[in-house]
Amino acid sequence: MNVMTNLSAEEQKRRMKETLERQKARQIAEGIPSAAVRIDRIDRAIGLLVDHAKEIADALDADFGARSKDASVLTDVAGSIGPLKHAKAHVAKWMRSSKRKPEFPFGLLGAKAEVRFQPKGVVGIISPWNFPVNLTFAPLAGVLAAGNRAMIKPSELTPATSELMKAMFAKAFTEDEIAVFTGGADVGAAFSGLAFDHLIFTGGTSIAYHVMRAASENLVPLTLELGGKSPVVVGRSADLGQAAARVMAGKTLNAGQICLAPDYVIAPAEQRDAFVEAATRAVASMFPTIRDNPDYTAIISQRHYDRIRSLVDDARAKGAKVVEINPANEDFSQQEFRKIPPTLILDPTDDMKVMQEEIFGPVLPVKTYANVTDAVGYINANPRPLGLYYFGKDEAEQEAVLTNTTSGGVTVNDVIYHVAQEDLPFGGVGPAGMGSYHGYDGFLEFSHRRAVYKQTGNDKVMAMTRPPYTDGFRKLIGGRVKR
Repeated sequence: MNVMTNLSAEEQKRRMKETLERQKARQIAEGIPSAAVRIDRIDRAIGLLVDHAKEIADALDADFGARSKDASVLTDVAGSIGPLKHAKAHVAKWMRSSKRKPEFPFGLLGAKAEVRFQPKGVVGIISPWNFPVNLTFAPLAGVLAAGNRAMIKPSELTPATSELMKAMFAKAFTEDEIAVFTGGADVGAAFSGLAFDHLIFTGGTSIAYHVMRAASENLVPLTLELGGKSPVVVGRSADLGQAAARVMAGKTLNAGQICLAPDYVIAPAEQRDAFVEAATRAVASMFPTIRDNPDYTAIISQRHYDRIRSLVDDARAKGAKVVEINPANEDFSQQEFRKIPPTLILDPTDDMKVMQEEIFGPVLPVKTYANVTDAVGYINANPRPLGLYYFGKDEAEQEAVLTNTTSGGVTVNDVIYHVAQEDLPFGGVGPAGMGSYHGYDGFLEFSHRRAVYKQTGNDKVMAMTRPPYTDGFRKLIGGRVKR
C-alpha cells in the first residue's frame, strides 16, 4: 500500500526517506533492468490510464469545479499514453551503447570507446495541478525507459486526482518501484529535500527557487519545467482567421491554465482590430455559451480566480481597453464555479501587471508593432519564455524571428503543439526552466551517460607515453602542438 495521508508531516518525511533508501537498495540489488522489465513497467502504467480514464476525467472535473471531461481525456489520458507508447516502442534501441571514436593513434591500435546508458537510480517527480496526470505520466515515460524507480509528489490543489493516482499506482506497482506521497506544502518541501538521484519539478518559477535550493543540499541534478510569458508574433502574411482561431483554442484550453499557453499577441498595428474580430468569432464558434458549458473549464481556486481578475482590473485602471468575449451575454457576477470568459487586453503597457506576470488564465493582451523587428526587440527585452509562436507565410520573416529570439521551444502557425511531438525535446531556458525530456531526450535526461574506454594492448606505444621521455615521445607530442 502507498503512504497514508493522515500522517503527520514529520512521519511523512520519515516514510519518504525510508522509501527512498529502500528503492535505492532494490535498484542496486536487482541491477540494471532489462528492456523486458522496463517495457513491463511502461505497460502497467499504460494499463492504469486505460482502465481509469473515466475516473481521471471525473476527478479532474471535481478538483476544478468544472473541467471539460473530453479535454481531460485528450490531455491527461491520451496525452499520457502517447509518451509511454513511444518509449515502449523505442526503449530497446535507446538502451544500446553508443560507439565513439578513440583519439589518434589509439583507435588504429585497437583501443575502443563507447557510452553506456545507465539508470540514475531513483527519480523524484513533483507534478503540478494544471495537468496533474499528464505531467506525472509523461516524465514517467522517460524515467521508466531509462530503467529508474520513481517517487511522486502530486499537487495538493487537485486532491481528488492526487488520491486517485496514489490508488492507481498502488494497484500496479510496489512501493519499491513507484511510490506516491500526497500532502500539502510541508510534504512538498520535505520531498524536494530528499537525496534523489534526479528530481524533476513542473510548476511556477517562484516555487522553483525553493526546490532548487532544497535539492542543492544533496547536489541532486534537476529538471525544471516552469513557464513564462510565451509570445505570439502575427506576421503580416498570416491568415488572420486561422491565426486567431488557433491562438484562442490554445488560450481557452484548460481556461489558459497551461505553462505553454499563448501569453500575449504582437500583431501589426493595422491588423489589430481584424485580429480582435477574428478572435471574437473563433470563441463564439467554440463556446456559444460559457457559464454552464461543460467544455469550458473553471479556474482552479478562488485565489487564482481573484488574481486573474485583479490583472484585468489593473489593466483597465491603467488605460487598457478590455474586450470580454461573452457570446451569450451571460452574467458572471453570480456563478457556482469560477469561470472567466476569454478576455482581450488592448493597448497594454509594461506598467500593467498583466504584462509583468505569467497570466495562467483566459486573458490575452494584444500588443502591436510597426515592424516585426520591433516585436523581436520586445521579446528579447524580457525573460526568455517557455514557448514562442509565429504565424505567417513569409519564410524569411519566420526565420528572422526564430533566429533572433530564444525560447524553450517553438510552434509555427499554431500554439502549444510542439509539446505534443514525442521526438522533440520539451524544456525551458533561463527562468522558463532547465533540462528537457520527451522521447529519446527524456531517456537521456534520466540516464547517466557513462564513458567507457578500452585501452590498446600495444605496450610499445604505451611505453612511449611514460618516463623516461624520449625523442620519439617528443616527436609524437610535437605533432599535436600545432595549429
